[in-house]
Amino acid sequence: MSDASLTLFNSLTRNLEPFEPIHPGEARVYTCGPTVYNYQHVGNMRAYVFADTLGRALSWKGYALTQVVNITDVGHLTSDADAGDDKMEKAAAREGKSAWDIARHYQEVFEADLARLNIRRPAHPRATEYVEAMIAWGKAIEEKHCYLLDSGLYFDVSTVPDYGRLARAVTDEGEGRIDTVEGKRNAADFAIWRKTPPGENRQMEWDSPWGRGAPGWHLECSVMSAELLGHPFDIHTGGIDHREIHHPNEIAQNQAHNCSADSGAHIWMHNNFLVDRRGKMSKSSGDFLTLQALVDRGYHPLAYRLMCLQAHYRSELEFTWGGLEAALTRLKRMVMAVEALKSRHAELVSASTPNLEPWSRPDGWILKQVRGDIGPAFLGLVEAFDGAISNDLNTSIGLTLLEEGLGLKKIPPEQKVAIIRTMDAVLGLNLFTLERTDLRIRPKDAQITEDEIEAELARRKEARAAKDFATSDAIRDEFAAKGVEVMDGDPLGWEWKL
Repeated sequence: MSDASLTLFNSLTRNLEPFEPIHPGEARVYTCGPTVYNYQHVGNMRAYVFADTLGRALSWKGYALTQVVNITDVGHLTSDADAGDDKMEKAAAREGKSAWDIARHYQEVFEADLARLNIRRPAHPRATEYVEAMIAWGKAIEEKHCYLLDSGLYFDVSTVPDYGRLARAVTDEGEGRIDTVEGKRNAADFAIWRKTPPGENRQMEWDSPWGRGAPGWHLECSVMSAELLGHPFDIHTGGIDHREIHHPNEIAQNQAHNCSADSGAHIWMHNNFLVDRRGKMSKSSGDFLTLQALVDRGYHPLAYRLMCLQAHYRSELEFTWGGLEAALTRLKRMVMAVEALKSRHAELVSASTPNLEPWSRPDGWILKQVRGDIGPAFLGLVEAFDGAISNDLNTSIGLTLLEEGLGLKKIPPEQKVAIIRTMDAVLGLNLFTLERTDLRIRPKDAQITEDEIEAELARRKEARAAKDFATSDAIRDEFAAKGVEVMDGDPLGWEWKL
């Protein structure tokens, strides 16, 4: 069995490139995390499904993985500009809580959402834990690259080579999103440190050589990636919206601090937007879907993960309820197939489920170890799966190959378990733990409990067996009035759904 070379799309060069780790046998990845001033919408969560899939693929290829997802709990303004309110301060005023309490609450909700999406837990350092290091960075680059205004310390983008190379849109889309700040030398210059305006008191502010205030948003990722992964490191990921301003500013800071033209990461990767028919999903309108909103409508979070995996991470993904329903049905079919396997070979399944915590290389499921578990007749399937994942994370083909593995007949059960467990460990659908009943979620507005449904369904079956179709139809009508659809003849055999 030959291993396909892992090839990834580098946004910096706009080319597919082979992954060549800086440290042999290791992969170091930094992912731009959330600003914890509100709930994350499902468009935000697509970025973390993508980052988790990348991490799982790196583990599958045998690399020892270190991944960081930062928590922005200070410094991010209400736009990409260097003017306006800090998002944390604004949320604190909105909810009547301290900015620290806001950050703690929404970080906990974010981490719970990661768990519900079966995203392996990375390191979650907070920006506020690195303020002193950010001040030290500012001091190190100030003389050659920065200038002081009344509003704070600003980075002069003309002092680094090829600023905006990542975005390739600095003069239109990029600069169009930057508000004017009086005194800036260049439109794209950005804040390293923002002074607290005279007469104002912020909840999150620190003393610095440039006055009391808070760090600029862009600085934290440069500092935290260097502190935790070293510069240069292997891969930096984030949403495509970061490609235009935030990541070019990170690169500029990295170049200034490291006295090098190197961007700080060898490969920059960006997932595309989740869109609905009104456009890209955003919190700015106040009208956005959270993961909990999907659950409240009766959808398991892993149906959303599957929906994300059905599209390539670099493609826009349209969110529709019909698309989510189709993903849930597809997931149900997989769960049923695995349940059948578990019912026949429970001892094999329980012994084969890998432990995916922490974000490191778990034993028993990486590509090189599969060779000893699968006979030569079926290695071709795993080889095809490896080729798909190695081709810039082609998860849509990977899902098809997983389903092909689930449908294999006349195959030794231990080999079938090995095939499915390895594919699922990369795709992260948790098939060996997920139960059929887990996928039957009661919507928030449902007027009937599952126990009541099962009891009435049993009574309806008795009525149908006795050819009492009037009672059977009456029960169906009562179900319909309470939002329960009875699925007679459903090929999946799920019988009902809310």
